[in-house]
Amino acid sequence: MKAKRVKHRAKAKTAWPKKAPGLIAGAVEKCPDCSSTDIKNDPKRAERFCNGCGMVIEEKQIDTTQEWRAFDYEQKQKRDRTGSFLTYTRHDKGLSTSIGDQGFSDLYKLTPSKRASFYRLKRWHRQVSTATERNLRYALSELDRISSAIGLPKNIRETTALIYRKAVTKGLVRGRSMESVVAAALYAACRKHNVPRTLDEIAEASNVKKREVGRTYRFITRELGIKLLPTSPVDYISRFASELKLSPKVQEKAIEILNKANKKDLVSGRGPTGVAAAA
Repeated sequence: MKAKRVKHRAKAKTAWPKKAPGLIAGAVEKCPDCSSTDIKNDPKRAERFCNGCGMVIEEKQIDTTQEWRAFDYEQKQKRDRTGSFLTYTRHDKGLSTSIGDQGFSDLYKLTPSKRASFYRLKRWHRQVSTATERNLRYALSELDRISSAIGLPKNIRETTALIYRKAVTKGLVRGRSMESVVAAALYAACRKHNVPRTLDEIAEASNVKKREVGRTYRFITRELGIKLLPTSPVDYISRFASELKLSPKVQEKAIEILNKANKKDLVSGRGPTGVAAAA
């Protein structure tokens, strides 16, 4: 029989540093009380809870999906009441307008000179004016490339773009390559969201030396006041188990071994990936 849901937040039983809960692609969410990975969503009660101990992890969730349906593009255009989402992954934050994306059938009714003027206006409208905007445009395209190469979710890209924008605003990009700053911001975002990606992986995907990425990472986190907890070997368990196609029981046993090793202070000074692989 499943335990009743308990609406309180007990202290985690493990000795590892607590990190913000959330659904992150590529990482298994764990209950902060019993470390179970059996997390369920209850849309009727707007809650997310642990199916093992019954602890309510999140309540009063807000449904942000649309309440209407559209069966074709014309219906969608008529029923849409808002624009696109605000996003930091575009240099204009997704707020700019465009010229001539629809209605090309009427374009050929114009004279050749007016049609040429139309295309010229459209090209000018797409051009980025300031040096900062050009920098952001190139950097965010590089961010998209690296994120796609190593399979990072959208929330990581958003956080990375925000960190990079702050670095540009404070003038931290001067004297450093754009690629190294993007890679460093991406590594910081992965650390912040508890997504297991190593410095080697990000350096390889960005074609920047690991030493340069590490040095830039330490610089921007210090200058921007970003405080991150040390990476825990537990973060890599779910990823390694998924790649090796191991069962959830094996994951739980490995986490149990790591917790015992941590209590006996056997993992201090050792790399998290090596410790996770050993467990």
